[in-house]
Amino acid sequence: MPIQVSSEIGPLKQVIVHRPDEGIARISPKKAEELLFDDIVFLPQMQEEHDVFTDVLRAFIGKENVLEAKELLAGAIAHEPDTKEWVINEVVDYEELPSALKAKLMSLPDERLADVLITGYLPEEDYILFDPIPNFIFTRDIAVTVNDHVVITKPGKAARFRENFLSRFIFWSHPLFAHLKDEGRIINLNHTEEFPPSKRGEVVSVEGGDMMILNKNFLLIGCSERTSAHGIHSLRDVLFEKGVVNNVVQINIPKDRSYMHIDTIFTQINTNHIVAFKPIVVDGLSSYVEVFRSNGTTAFYHSIRDFIVNEINPKMEFILSGNGVSPYQEREQWTDGCNLVAIRPGVALTYDRNPHTEVAFREAGYNVVHARQLLKDIKSGKVNPDEIENTIINLPSNELSRARGGSHCMTCPIERE
Repeated sequence: MPIQVSSEIGPLKQVIVHRPDEGIARISPKKAEELLFDDIVFLPQMQEEHDVFTDVLRAFIGKENVLEAKELLAGAIAHEPDTKEWVINEVVDYEELPSALKAKLMSLPDERLADVLITGYLPEEDYILFDPIPNFIFTRDIAVTVNDHVVITKPGKAARFRENFLSRFIFWSHPLFAHLKDEGRIINLNHTEEFPPSKRGEVVSVEGGDMMILNKNFLLIGCSERTSAHGIHSLRDVLFEKGVVNNVVQINIPKDRSYMHIDTIFTQINTNHIVAFKPIVVDGLSSYVEVFRSNGTTAFYHSIRDFIVNEINPKMEFILSGNGVSPYQEREQWTDGCNLVAIRPGVALTYDRNPHTEVAFREAGYNVVHARQLLKDIKSGKVNPDEIENTIINLPSNELSRARGGSHCMTCPIERE
């Protein structure tokens, strides 16, 4: 299987997602903050909304190309049976469980074990082993394909460590990806020999929502609440050494929960269109850009917009969340109005709860259609997905949006044209 992503908008070919799992239904209000999940949600409706999202993806790229993370985990366990015990030992040790549970976990079928490792729950015994990992639905953060390499990320918060461990196992052991390690195409930020803390104790942390490859030569990495400058510089040096990209661009943004990753404030949806939060991206509020080049030179820009139009595309236009007007731009940035994933240039997915941003899309020349209606039209033959262009697809979002992550967050592309 080709592993290749060289843009944010090239036609999507394969993607990893994760359907909201039963662990999410166990999150209490007190635990929500600890687990980095902004609210408690009604799981059945959240799953139904996510199913609409993945049904749209399947309609455009084919059912076989929308890969479920839990199935990949089960496949990794089945592919390398000798490592099953190792995975169990690691999780039991990290979660400080009684060693007697190892035999019980070893006895589980591969799919059941994968479910338990994700949800932390043995339903047949009503036994809560450990906390759920609700942010696993945001598969963007687990790994990022940069040209023909896969960067396995390292989270900035302990609540995400287990999903990171499971993701490493998937990319190391599943037959779809196992060839990458043999070809030297996996960059594992969790490998402390290669990515140690700095001499001043600065840790390596880089999350996928802070990484965007705009073209084969430019990788953007946000320096944010979740991604450290030391992590960016450590990854930059390895990328340059391997010749993966020519430019690593550090996007410095406020270290604030509202702007957790750079994909919460801008995403590209078309050749000449980026959806953006005006105060930071256009006005440059509390942000700046540093460009590091493989030849050793650097450049500096006072805003993300200035960098984009000077180094990426002088014709780039910025469609503004909330249509660039307060308080709507702040409200709709918070509900992921800037966080879109492009299925192909000009066709992108967003939530249906950002009306002022929808006006901005229409003014920029886009059709706006609700996902439920689109799926009906595709099923009836009224609409051919291959012929859709310049369209924003609105997703149901009553429950999905409570978790604070949009369609860009919920996708891990592994192949684009």
